[in-house]
Amino acid sequence: MNEVYIGIDVSKNTLDVASYPTRKSWQFANDTTGVNKLVSMLLRLSPSLSVAEATGGYETEMAYALMKAGLRCAVVNPREVRDFARATGKLAKTDRLDAYVLAHFAALIQPEPRPLSDEDSREMEAILARRRQIVEMITAEKNRLHHALYPVREDILAHIAFLEQRLQDCDSGLEGRIEQSLVQREKYNLLMTVPGVGPNLARTLLIGLPELGNLDRWQVAALAGVAPFNHDSGNRRGTRHIRGGRSDVRSALYMSTLVATKHNPVIRRYYIRLCATGKVKKVVLVACMRKLLTILNAMIKHHAPWTVSPSEISFACA
Repeated sequence: MNEVYIGIDVSKNTLDVASYPTRKSWQFANDTTGVNKLVSMLLRLSPSLSVAEATGGYETEMAYALMKAGLRCAVVNPREVRDFARATGKLAKTDRLDAYVLAHFAALIQPEPRPLSDEDSREMEAILARRRQIVEMITAEKNRLHHALYPVREDILAHIAFLEQRLQDCDSGLEGRIEQSLVQREKYNLLMTVPGVGPNLARTLLIGLPELGNLDRWQVAALAGVAPFNHDSGNRRGTRHIRGGRSDVRSALYMSTLVATKHNPVIRRYYIRLCATGKVKKVVLVACMRKLLTILNAMIKHHAPWTVSPSEISFACA
C-alpha cells in the first residue's frame, strides 16, 4: 500500500514527472542540472519503479543517472503505453497526463528494467548506428546517380567515395574496439566460424543483441523480432506473424541468412526441406533466420565453434 511508482514523460527540453497513487507531479529541465534534481527527489521518495518512454535518445542521460543512483528505471515502447492509456480510458494527451499514465503503467504492468550498457558499449552502439546511417546515405546517392545529369554526376560520385571512406573508418573503429575486449573478441571469433556470418552480422549481434548466449532460443528470437506470434480466436487458427524486436539486428540477420541458404550446409538443408513442403519463400527465410540465430545463441552460450559433419559438407557442395 505504501509503494510509490513514478512516470517520467521525456521531451527535448523537459522532464514531466508524476507519481502513483499519490498523483503528485513535478517538472524538471532535461539537462544535467534538471536530471540531478530529479535523482535527488526520487532518492527521497524511494519509488519501487520509475518508467519512461523511449524517445529517440532524449531519455538516455536521465535513465543512466537513475540507474547509477540505484533507482530502478524501465524504458518502454511508447506504443505499449499508448495502448494501455486507451485501455484505461485515458484519451486526452498532455505531458502531465502522459507522466501519470506512465506511473499507472509502472504500478500495474511493472515492466522489468533492462540493464543499461556501460560507456564503452554505448560508444560502440553509436558507431554502429552511424554505420547504418552511412549505408543508407550511400544507397540513396547511388539511386540518385542512375538518373543524374552530367553536371551533378561528379558531385554525387565524390560524395559516394567520401561516404565509403567513412564506412571503412566505422568498420575499423568497431573492429579495434572488439579486438581490445577479450570477451568480445572471443565471441566475435566464434561467430565468424559460421558459414554465412560476416563481420557486419557478428558486430551487430555483439553490440545490438548483448543478451545473445544468456537467453533461451525463444527469448532471443523474440528480441530479434523473428519469433512467430499466434493469432487464434475460438475455432479459428490465424496466420502466425513476426512483430516487434530489434530491426537493425533483424536486417543484418536477413542478409546473412540469404548467404547461409547457399553456403551453410545446415541452413541450406533446412531451407530446401521447408521449400519442398510448399511454404512461401518469405516464410521459409524467416524460419531460416530463426534457426541461424538459435545456432549462434547456442554457440555463444556453450563457447563452442562451428562444426559440421562430412555428409553436410558434401550436401553443401552438391
